[in-house]
Amino acid sequence: MKKAVADVAVNEIESGMVVGLGSGSTAALMIKSLANAINTEKLKNIKGVPTSFQSEVLALELGIPLLDLTSVKTIDLAIDGADEVDPNFQLIKGGGACHVREKLVASKANRLLIVVDETKLVKNLNLVFPLPIEVIPLAWKQVKDHIETMGAKVTLRMASKKAGPVVTDQGNLVLDILFENGINDPKTLERELNNIPGVLENGLFVNLTDKVLVGKIENKEVNVYAPSKGC
Repeated sequence: MKKAVADVAVNEIESGMVVGLGSGSTAALMIKSLANAINTEKLKNIKGVPTSFQSEVLALELGIPLLDLTSVKTIDLAIDGADEVDPNFQLIKGGGACHVREKLVASKANRLLIVVDETKLVKNLNLVFPLPIEVIPLAWKQVKDHIETMGAKVTLRMASKKAGPVVTDQGNLVLDILFENGINDPKTLERELNNIPGVLENGLFVNLTDKVLVGKIENKEVNVYAPSKGC
């Protein structure tokens, strides 16, 4: 199902574009599909801007020409996944701890296309999936204590294949926060969290998404559709 969504997403790319290359499992399939389109000359003169070390390595291995984020003024189209998508196309991202670079790329893109399966669609953000906050190591406990006064449950994200916490591409730590009643005002919360000293960025992507492609299984077949905002 994820591959079907990734393939449809690549159809949105035109020759000559600078493309933001997202992170995560669905985005990885999109990068592979894009590489195939380049290698078969269906698409020409494509440049990619990676959102993580993971997507950078994959793109290089597949031969996709890359540009550094600092060297581009605009990105024509960014394609990425999401951990949760609400009816207004507000997102939670950062399950892979890449949300800082992902948001930098998304904010520089003329269009942001999000690719997900139907399980990522929610009526209200943060009821199930925690919101990631990237913090500088020195400040993690101070930030944790502050956010807990806001009524959230806060945990320091620990690594699964090494001892100690997850460390981001920027060398920082990640706090995962969960509000009992979810997030009702993403725009205000995004600003409030980023104003806390020690916070680099949070995983709320507010008013950035232009289109969402959703994969679902119907009658044992994979269907990809684009929901309307607000529905």
